[in-house]
Amino acid sequence: MVSDPVGDFIIRLTNAGAVKHAVVSIPFSNFKLAIAEKLKEAGYVAGVEKKGKKIRKTLDVVLKYTPEGLPRIAGVKRISKPGRRMYKAAHEITRVKYGKGSLVLSTPQGIKTDKEARKDNVGGEALFEIW
Repeated sequence: MVSDPVGDFIIRLTNAGAVKHAVVSIPFSNFKLAIAEKLKEAGYVAGVEKKGKKIRKTLDVVLKYTPEGLPRIAGVKRISKPGRRMYKAAHEITRVKYGKGSLVLSTPQGIKTDKEARKDNVGGEALFEIW
């Protein structure tokens, strides 16, 4: 059993990109699906697909690569962990890597990137940074 499903999710994406896999299969949850859809909108993954039925559902994430063959996900940093939750108010949300990266937040309005959260003036739990 995994004690940190979001941490497991982002590390699987990073590791699969490091070994040049095209698709990553991850145990399904609606929360991970929402995060994967947000990563797709931000341009870090190419596609997201739900497969399977009932208890054997998986989430297949198609990874995205640059024309040089490098993974689009260069790195991730987990911010809020199960042992220590980190929350950010709307005015505390700053840019990641001088605007080259994104901060993914869980807000009352759903999963948002740092740009969307600043635009909507909403804060929440800072899940992870990705660049």
